[in-house]
Amino acid sequence: MTTARQLSVHATDRAAGVLLGAACGDALGVPYEFARRLRADEQPAMIGGGLGPYKPGEYSDDTQMHVCIAAVASTGADLTSRTALDQIARNFHLWRDGGASDIGTQTSTVLGAAKRHRTGTPAQAMLAEADAYTARTRFSAGNGSLMRTGIVALAYLDDVDGMIRAATQVSSLTHSDPECIEACILWCSGIRTAVLEGTFDGVREGIAMLPDDRQEIWHARLDEAEVNPPHHWERNGYVVTALQAAWSAITGTPVPELAPERESFPAQHFQLATEAAVRAGNDTDTVAAIAGALLGARWGVSAIPLAWQQAINGWPTMRGPELVRLAVLTARKGMDDADGWPSAPHVKTPAYAGKGFAVRHPDDPGVRLGNLPMTEYVGTPPVDAVVSLCRVGQAPIFSKIDVEHVRVWLVDKQGENPNLHYAVDQAARQVLRLRREGKRVFLHCVAGRSRTPAVAAAYSTLLGTDPRTALEEVHTALGGHWTLPSHPQLHDAVYELAGQTPPTPQPRPGRRFFFRRRR
Repeated sequence: MTTARQLSVHATDRAAGVLLGAACGDALGVPYEFARRLRADEQPAMIGGGLGPYKPGEYSDDTQMHVCIAAVASTGADLTSRTALDQIARNFHLWRDGGASDIGTQTSTVLGAAKRHRTGTPAQAMLAEADAYTARTRFSAGNGSLMRTGIVALAYLDDVDGMIRAATQVSSLTHSDPECIEACILWCSGIRTAVLEGTFDGVREGIAMLPDDRQEIWHARLDEAEVNPPHHWERNGYVVTALQAAWSAITGTPVPELAPERESFPAQHFQLATEAAVRAGNDTDTVAAIAGALLGARWGVSAIPLAWQQAINGWPTMRGPELVRLAVLTARKGMDDADGWPSAPHVKTPAYAGKGFAVRHPDDPGVRLGNLPMTEYVGTPPVDAVVSLCRVGQAPIFSKIDVEHVRVWLVDKQGENPNLHYAVDQAARQVLRLRREGKRVFLHCVAGRSRTPAVAAAYSTLLGTDPRTALEEVHTALGGHWTLPSHPQLHDAVYELAGQTPPTPQPRPGRRFFFRRRR
């Protein structure tokens, strides 16, 4: 009987970032594919267009094929089994016949020939045609399997040998050239280590998984990538140069220091390195998708800009939450947790959440502060947007009305938010953005007593309120009922984002909380 893989909170955050990270790189690169290379001072954006033409935020074949694999991996299946490989092959055919907005030459040739193949199972036909393509074609090492390999790593977090076999066989469905297989093994190794350990070390470590006579070659290739900019390789349709360009973008982009008062956060490395990958030029969406998968594995979904998460969309009618669901299920061997997350339409509401409530934000009556039970509101709620600071289900947040829904990865537990300042800042700025658009906002977490007041106070500071005053006013608005003192990191982040030294919270008889300045 299959049991769920046990992952730490940090590792779950990072696993959740793999598929969405790839999709963000893909959608960011779409507008610039095979167009003029962007300069260092030009900012890429998810404006759509490209070869599709695509809608703003829409991903291309890179993520579309990734989803074909993820649909199987998310069931907990062994991707090396004949049943799983056959289903992946069928998914590829379904995509080619009805969803492919763009398709690479090598992939198109192999899938077309496999469709006409009269013997064997779908996977056997595809493998045979991929081998035939490799045998007869001088240039058979395209980047079309590397771009979709991230989800394979998530399926084998506790099985390195299984990961190597799966990377080999899933790549070989369309790209059986040894260099394609080697590149997929290296990138899977990088993603696996990034999820489990939070480092990029796995790419180098993966070289030891390759044949002895190939290891020095790959060390030299990574060395070359680390001393050259991503645009050094003009033709990055080749799997080796695509990997080098992605690795160059990742390793050549400095990790920002943590200086919240200057809006500088280490988590911004995800965005900056993904943008650097787009500036490689040529096959921009693929290079950025490759980089985005590893960056998402290293930094987590909590490091992906919320504006990007909101924009993502693509075949087959998927958005960010669905991509996160596929990734988390794959990492958990196809199983939800006890609350039904990430698959349930609505997660179970714990008893400690209490009765539903919503109070006005002290600095902005257009913002309501509340808890998860309020999302069970009967009737039409008087809001236009919801910012959720806790896990929610896959269904619309309100049953009676369609509202914009921003989901923030923020954990209500001390020490479990590696990107805490960034996540709080992003959430507060999303509230600000929604209000500037004239939308009435409901801001909530599970109980509305910890994450909600912290982000509400951070929003107040963006409006010009002193953090101490902001927290006191929010505390009053909540009727004095909050649990923020039990989460000092979250409390202190409000001050640090405003460029002030946090005070030390001290209890006083007759009050739940007051502030004493640190000396």
